Amino acid sequence: MSCIFFHRDLRLVSLNAFAFLFSEMVQYNQTRVDNIAELEHRLEDAGYGVGLRMLELLCHREKGNRREVRLLGILSFVHSTLWKSLFGKVADSLEKGTENEDEYMISEKELLVNRFISVPKDMGAFNCGAYVAGIVKGVLDGSGFPARVTAHFVPVEGQPRPRTTILIKFTEEVLQREARLS
Repeated sequence: MSCIFFHRDLRLVSLNAFAFLFSEMVQYNQTRVDNIAELEHRLEDAGYGVGLRMLELLCHREKGNRREVRLLGILSFVHSTLWKSLFGKVADSLEKGTENEDEYMISEKELLVNRFISVPKDMGAFNCGAYVAGIVKGVLDGSGFPARVTAHFVPVEGQPRPRTTILIKFTEEVLQREARLS
């Protein structure tokens, strides 16, 4: 089940097929957990393997088997190359956290994985973006940029649905290596 992803450029999976398979994956995992945090963790784990595979594919295809070694380079790769490959467009925004030096955010107004899931009231804050967070974590870990990656809903004034923000918090070793390279 960890191989489910939408890839518009290759037409590997139609949007309808992806929506059905992803919904089934969520329902399957929902019956095997006790709370929302466990469900999101399972989705993140499923996405992680996809991220590792997408890194290999895109580095081979787009970069001649070269990988990013700088922090801004890998963030740009995720924000543009990976996002475009998965969702057919660049992510809506990439921002550096204002409070913490080690935090970056990728925001999407309507993340594809949240579009096809209706969340029951008793599951309130459940965010299928955990799957995409897992993909991003797989790409970052595979590139040598370990980070904690989580998905969050952020309310937008005047909009009925919140946007999804993928929060990336890099480890101290990544920041130290980046400082040495600068």
